[in-house]
Amino acid sequence: MIYLDNNASTPLATEAWSAMEEAAGEFGNPSSVHGPGQRARRRIEDARGDIAALVGARCEEVVLTSGGTESNALAIFGACAGRSGRVVISAVEHPSVRECAARLAATGRFELVEVPPDGAGRLDPGRVLEAVTPGTALVSIMAANNEYGGVFPIAVLATEVRRRGSLFHCDAVQAAGRMPIDVSGWGVDLLSVSAHKLHGPKGSGALYVRRGVSLEPHTPGGGQEKRLRAGTENTLGAVGFAAAARLASERLAWDAPRVARLRDRLEQGIRDRVPGSSVVGAGGPRLGNTAAIHFAGAAGETLMIRLDLEGVAVSVGSACSSGTVAPSPALLALGLPEAEARCVVRFSLSRLNTDEEISRVLELLPPVVEEVRGAAAPAREGLAAASGRPS
Repeated sequence: MIYLDNNASTPLATEAWSAMEEAAGEFGNPSSVHGPGQRARRRIEDARGDIAALVGARCEEVVLTSGGTESNALAIFGACAGRSGRVVISAVEHPSVRECAARLAATGRFELVEVPPDGAGRLDPGRVLEAVTPGTALVSIMAANNEYGGVFPIAVLATEVRRRGSLFHCDAVQAAGRMPIDVSGWGVDLLSVSAHKLHGPKGSGALYVRRGVSLEPHTPGGGQEKRLRAGTENTLGAVGFAAAARLASERLAWDAPRVARLRDRLEQGIRDRVPGSSVVGAGGPRLGNTAAIHFAGAAGETLMIRLDLEGVAVSVGSACSSGTVAPSPALLALGLPEAEARCVVRFSLSRLNTDEEISRVLELLPPVVEEVRGAAAPAREGLAAASGRPS
């Protein structure tokens, strides 16, 4: 299998697996004061330090969670509890941010403002800041988009938003391990990361909470994680996350340009070999691992299935929205018509991908796309005939 769906999840790194195996004997509850509990506690705190280093935070500013979705919920609901006013997000946020913000708006206490990027995928900081009024409770903007890879100007936005007295949250789940992150330099109040996007285990994530920022607990019932997240800590998950974070930090300067070169080769090869193909968001800054390709006249879902049969794993839309029939809200926000948004396939790479795999995909794609387009043509002609329009 050629795996090109790394924005959905990545293979577990050998180093993360080994670290978890080595720590598997530490079964004690980290909150217990006896020896087994304190050994588990040391594992947790050592892991917290490595996770903090990944984003440039202090250890005490990292709250361990079950993943990016929980981190986003804790940040958004925790920051807005007992408040009212405006919440500002980009129109291409992950569903875990978008739906939290919509739930706040549904209470009637918050006004939700969504700022779309332009057609090239760029988010204009001026347009975001125009939406930040004196009554704005929270601004939540992702560092990098999960569907087309757009990278947003977080440092510019966070500094100004905080100067205006509002809190700033950043979903950095797709960015962590793929680009440098510095919570202090960026000036964010809150930042979410997840282990399984950078070759760590599923079920482990973290939320950076800047010193001095107060949050309402999302999960009450215990004193763990500074009383922000009750429940016995996932020792093995934290250890695996820490090992993956260390590896990502050590390898970033080497891996990022190499993966970007593979991605660029894939995109150029598709444009050269597949007529009617184009790269979504190519006009703006993007993560070096992500290629969202529009194949005119070829349904993305059908292409995904055909490629899977050929041993290539890709995706359409967000993994958290799999199974839905509606086109991606993020792609629609870029101005793509519904019919075109349904013809986009996402290829997302990791450091494990090779030149040989890219060559194989470029060999497979042209006939697969031609086949899918050919199968769709009779249906289009039938619809045109029924409507009286030329096909």
